[in-house]
Amino acid sequence: MTAPHHTPDLFALSEINGPVVRPGERAYADEVTGFNLASLHTPDVAIGATGPDDIVTAMRWAAATHTPVAVQATGHGANFPIEHGLLINTSRMTDVHVDPTTRTATIAAGAKWSHVMAAAAPHGLAGLCGTSTDAGVIGYTLGGGLPVLGRAYGYAADLVRSFQVVTPDGHLRESDPRHEPELFWALRGGKGNVGIVTSLVTELLPLPRLYGGGIHCHAEHTEALLNAWTEWTRTVPDAMCSMFSVLRLPPIPQIPEPLRGGFWARVAIAWPGDTAEGEAMIAPLRAAAPVAVDMVEEMDHAAVDRIHMEPQDPLPARECCMLLRDLPSDAIDTFLEQVGPAAGADFPLLVASLRHMGGALSRPSAVEDAVCARDARYFMESVGIMPAPPVAEAVEQATRSLYTAMTPYGTGRTMVNIHGTPGDEQDRARAWTPEVYARLRHDKATYDPDNLLRYGHAVTPA
Repeated sequence: MTAPHHTPDLFALSEINGPVVRPGERAYADEVTGFNLASLHTPDVAIGATGPDDIVTAMRWAAATHTPVAVQATGHGANFPIEHGLLINTSRMTDVHVDPTTRTATIAAGAKWSHVMAAAAPHGLAGLCGTSTDAGVIGYTLGGGLPVLGRAYGYAADLVRSFQVVTPDGHLRESDPRHEPELFWALRGGKGNVGIVTSLVTELLPLPRLYGGGIHCHAEHTEALLNAWTEWTRTVPDAMCSMFSVLRLPPIPQIPEPLRGGFWARVAIAWPGDTAEGEAMIAPLRAAAPVAVDMVEEMDHAAVDRIHMEPQDPLPARECCMLLRDLPSDAIDTFLEQVGPAAGADFPLLVASLRHMGGALSRPSAVEDAVCARDARYFMESVGIMPAPPVAEAVEQATRSLYTAMTPYGTGRTMVNIHGTPGDEQDRARAWTPEVYARLRHDKATYDPDNLLRYGHAVTPA
């Protein structure tokens, strides 16, 4: 089924409380633009949902008119331009309710992790957020959710207790391990293929503070720091979380002055235990090479953005990832050849990283889910900024070269949230094992047989 190239009758959408806009109207650009400016959306109609009722109305209209549907809150993971169809913007739905007694949070569809942290911090609690609290909770969690403290506590999807979700037939459903258990399974790691989540309930952590930040060395020490970090990761306890990165940072005000415009090797660490113990544990990293900028310190959990210092302003980005079986010496050499100092200071990727996996990330969830990254020992990801065609072409070429070179060390799979621009069905299926992908296709056929939710990293119905 192909997307319509005209806007069907919008009379039924008049019941929606939020705005309903079409191309050419003043509010259209604000309604469809997300964080990743590399994906410019041009739907036939966009709605600004204010609550579950708006989403129910929109889905029923879409089902009746056979209009494909996409959903967006923050747009951090927008790697596919939405053309035609209906875009549901959930960014107005930001309510977060924290229950300190049960240590849970009920989080609405458009809430960011920053909203959750602000609501949880007064109770000494925190959520399992990723490397940026500006990202939306729902999209992140539907893709499994790889947290900063993942080795210590697992995936964000592991802590979800229930979902409220509108399925493509326009029904609002409650899903948990006892009610709609197959829907609950598919929503935890299967991305948004079986419905639009209006809210979720997740466990929070009694973790008001943590020890973390980045150790930065100048580019000439990249190899020494990477080798030391790789050996160090083979000895640390499960709760020690870290990532090695090669950074080529532009001279822009959004980057802190010591790092602005520099070419760096960095190890970012996050440790939820005793600060003195963490200090002793990272001593080998500090001794591996001359440290130019040391930003590791004890901090409030709500300040977790200081660890990875990701951009906070919208930009056009090309991201990609690969799950790795291990990091033998030849894999390290290959990585350095591709992105290290030998590639030059003007190499077009902003960041290329290796994250230490394992620990709680390797253990199965208490309730089965669709996350398929538990067998990887490391995880490679990259981001390139693409402001204009010549730079965009260089970013694309560098990305392809890196992942082609590292393929022999991969598991053959990716993570759906950071997969990047989805290709054909074979490419999209790499986010899951064949068995899980087949099950997701079956669930897609059950809940979305007309394939209304076909945008982005979509699974085709069986």
